[in-house]
Amino acid sequence: MTASVLALYRRITRWPAGHWLFSSAVCLKAPYFASIAPRIEVLEPGRCVASLRHRRKVTNHIGTVHAIALCNLAELSGGLAIDASLPTSMRWIPKGMTVEYLRKAVGTMRAVATPAQPAIEADTGYELPVDVEVTDPAGEAVFRARISMWISPRR
Repeated sequence: MTASVLALYRRITRWPAGHWLFSSAVCLKAPYFASIAPRIEVLEPGRCVASLRHRRKVTNHIGTVHAIALCNLAELSGGLAIDASLPTSMRWIPKGMTVEYLRKAVGTMRAVATPAQPAIEADTGYELPVDVEVTDPAGEAVFRARISMWISPRR
C-alpha cells in the first residue's frame, strides 16, 4: 500500500459500493488477501476494522472458519492500521505474529486492529506491535493476534 491509502479510503468509501471497491483495490495490490474476500469497514489512524464472511472457501474440516483465514484477516487489518498511521517518511513490513485461538470461529468474523503505541518518525528502524482481536457475530472473541511490525525510514 502507499502512504495515501487513508486518503484513498476516505475518497472511495463515500461512493455507493465504496467499501467493496476499496476492499477489492487492496486485494489487487496484495492478491493473497483475496483468498478471504475481506471487507474493510473502518480505516482511520490507529484503527482498522475488517470482516470476512463464513463461507465454504474459508471453512475447515470441522465446519469453522479456518485458522489461517483468521491469520490473514489479522495481518490485513493490522497492516492497514499501521499504513493509515505512519508518517509518510516511514514504511512497514510484518516481522512476526503470535496468535491465540480462543473458541470455534463460526459466522462472519470481525477484526479490530490497533497499534500498541503511536507510530512515530525515526531515523532508524523499530518494532511496533499491533494487536488484533477477532470476534464472532455475538461479539465473543474467537482469536487474538499480536503482529510485530518492522517500521523503518523510506529510502
